[in-house]
Amino acid sequence: MESKASIVAMWISLISNVLLTGIKLIVGILFQSQVLIADGIHNAGDVIATATAYSSMRVSGKPPDEDHPYGHGKAEVLGAGIVAFILIAAALYMGYHAVLTFFEPPTKAHLIALAAAVVSLIAKQILYMYTMRIGKESKSKAMLATAYDHLADVYASLAATVGIGLGWLGEKMDIGWLSYGDPAAGVIVSLLVLKLGVDMARETADVLMDKSLSPEKIEDITEHLREVPEVKRIDRLRAREHGHYVLVDARVAVLGTLTIQEGHDIIRTIKKKLMDAHPEVDEVLVHLNPWYENDDG
Repeated sequence: MESKASIVAMWISLISNVLLTGIKLIVGILFQSQVLIADGIHNAGDVIATATAYSSMRVSGKPPDEDHPYGHGKAEVLGAGIVAFILIAAALYMGYHAVLTFFEPPTKAHLIALAAAVVSLIAKQILYMYTMRIGKESKSKAMLATAYDHLADVYASLAATVGIGLGWLGEKMDIGWLSYGDPAAGVIVSLLVLKLGVDMARETADVLMDKSLSPEKIEDITEHLREVPEVKRIDRLRAREHGHYVLVDARVAVLGTLTIQEGHDIIRTIKKKLMDAHPEVDEVLVHLNPWYENDDG
């Protein structure tokens, strides 16, 4: 079941995104700031993304049932995939309109637009650090996706601040090319957000395709298996992410003359050892193979 802290963080993210979307779009339209309008549209996408992440967290928190014996953990992964799609779509939209602005006369930069960008930058940095901390503590894919979404907004707001600031300086110092700082910032924002969305989509695909954990993590799990005295040989070890937890599948060899009860106790020992050493491991499947003296494997 999702933690209370995760739910609170989602609601804070949702309300913040709604407020920032309104501020950016209103100020951007009133003062003709392309990068603020684009960033406002991106924030509107964030509202949808946060709502999606919240819904997926609610589904993933459901206990296993007859149709889903392994639980609903991958619902969060699907939610993260939708967030990635929204990021990519928003990036392409922002980039397209930013490029078009280069073929039009530059618009006048205003300090109010600059102030809106600075406020967004500070707010998004705070939200990113907050949701990332909650996401790591709860091991929630949806929460981590929301944190990375806030990080994309940090980049966007930083670029908007620099772009609008350069445009304002260009007007004051009569430097014509600086007047295009706003749309130039829009292009940079779109590229940064696009990369973030693509990386998130790739990670989501890896989980859905049951990609194995990294070799380093597999080796660490292997070392803990070897520490169990009764384990004579490790015949196979597989581990993969299943939403917000890790599933380990181990096939090990133990002395063939052991009783069923002794084998059962060994399995329980293995499970406890792996789950104690790796809090992210929530399911351990162990198959025992018989082993005898002089067994060459």
